[in-house]
Amino acid sequence: MSVDTLELIIVAVVALVIGSGGGYLLRKWLAEAKIGAAEARALEILESAQRDVEARRKEALLEAKEEAHRIRQEAERENRERRAEIQKLERRVLQKEEALDRKLEALERRAEGLRERERALDELRKEIEALHQRQVEELERISGLTQERARELILSAVERESRHDAAVLMREIEQEARQEAEKKARDIIATAIQRCAADHAAEITVSVVNLPNDEMKGRIIGREGRNIRTLETLTGIDLIIDDTPEAVLLSGFDPIRREIARVSLERLVADGRIHPARIEEIVEKSRRDIEDLIREEGEQATLETGVHGLHPDLVKLLGRLKFRTSYGQNVLKHSIEVAQLAGLMAAELGLDVALAKRGGLIHDIGKAVTHEVEGSHVEIGVDLAKRYKEHPTVVNAIAAHHGDVPFSAPESVLVAAADAISAARPGARRETLEIYMKRLQKLESIAESFEGVEKSYAIQAGREVRIIVKPELVDDAEAVRIAKNISKKIESELDYPGQIKVTVIRETRAVEYAK
Repeated sequence: MSVDTLELIIVAVVALVIGSGGGYLLRKWLAEAKIGAAEARALEILESAQRDVEARRKEALLEAKEEAHRIRQEAERENRERRAEIQKLERRVLQKEEALDRKLEALERRAEGLRERERALDELRKEIEALHQRQVEELERISGLTQERARELILSAVERESRHDAAVLMREIEQEARQEAEKKARDIIATAIQRCAADHAAEITVSVVNLPNDEMKGRIIGREGRNIRTLETLTGIDLIIDDTPEAVLLSGFDPIRREIARVSLERLVADGRIHPARIEEIVEKSRRDIEDLIREEGEQATLETGVHGLHPDLVKLLGRLKFRTSYGQNVLKHSIEVAQLAGLMAAELGLDVALAKRGGLIHDIGKAVTHEVEGSHVEIGVDLAKRYKEHPTVVNAIAAHHGDVPFSAPESVLVAAADAISAARPGARRETLEIYMKRLQKLESIAESFEGVEKSYAIQAGREVRIIVKPELVDDAEAVRIAKNISKKIESELDYPGQIKVTVIRETRAVEYAK
């Protein structure tokens, strides 16, 4: 490399170095200039912001001072108004205090006047009491009686007069009430009987089956009596084949069995085929038909009387009463009539018609099973009614319709009255003359079996027995005891419908003759 070239390189390097340094210095100067300008601008902005803040602070301070001044003025105004109102109230309070003081003074003056009058009244009262005491002493001296004794005499006289007047008034009221009650009762019973017309038919416990000819009797008996034995075994009824022409008698204590036997025999006679197998078939069919008839009769009875809601078992038992008689009276017809009579009387009296009818319809329901269950028909009926959740009044009507228990409701009384009316209708019940006479004789003999009884008379068709006792042997208390004992003995030894009234008469007579 030549010297010139080296010099050129050096010069170029130097120039490059000098250029780089100059450029650097130039850029530094320019940057510093820009920084200075920015700082100056920032100072200007800061000063301007400080000026704005100072101006706004002064404005806010001024506004706060103005608001404080306004609030202070309003508070002073309110204080002035409140002070004025307080002063006004103080003036009113002072006025009221003055008025109260005046009233208090007036009241004190009035109280003082009242105390003066009270003192005067006390003195006057003392004078009156002294005068009254002198009058009492003078009256006691004149009458010769003390004040207590005179009071006792007056009270005693007033009490006697009051008791007498009360007794007279009570007797008059009782007599009027009894007359009115009897008249009203007769009217109600007569109205009920007139409105309830019922047919009565006396029934017996023996059924008769008519035959087309006497030759049929032999066919009924069968070879060696096998037909009649089969029929009697299946029905539980005795067949009486005697000399009665063209008729067979059916005898049995169970009316339903007797009806099944009657229907079966009539069907066998009509069919003509009489042998054990046919008899068994006919008896079974008749039994089903009678059960259907029993249910239908029970339902018909409830519809006829308007009694609804009876338990189905009670309806069936009610239907069985169609085949039950009491002293020749059909019990189902009797029950329907009792229900209608009780309902009519309840309507007249404003009582519960539905309960009266219900009690009347099933009052003899126990008679449907008396031959199957131990006990009287009343006890059985009460058990059945309780078992099937009948109303307590209905249960009491059943229990009390023969007077066995006290009545708990007026509807029960009506059922008992309707039962007696139905049984007492002419032709409703029948007895043979011989049984009737024996019952009356037994009734009189029971009464005359007691010591002190002079004579007894069965009256009212055996519904009452009147007993005349010897007055020298039987006093009043003993007469009551004899009546009770006779009634108990009648209950234990006699069978009778309804109830029997026992009347004991004790009479003392003194007889003299003027000659």
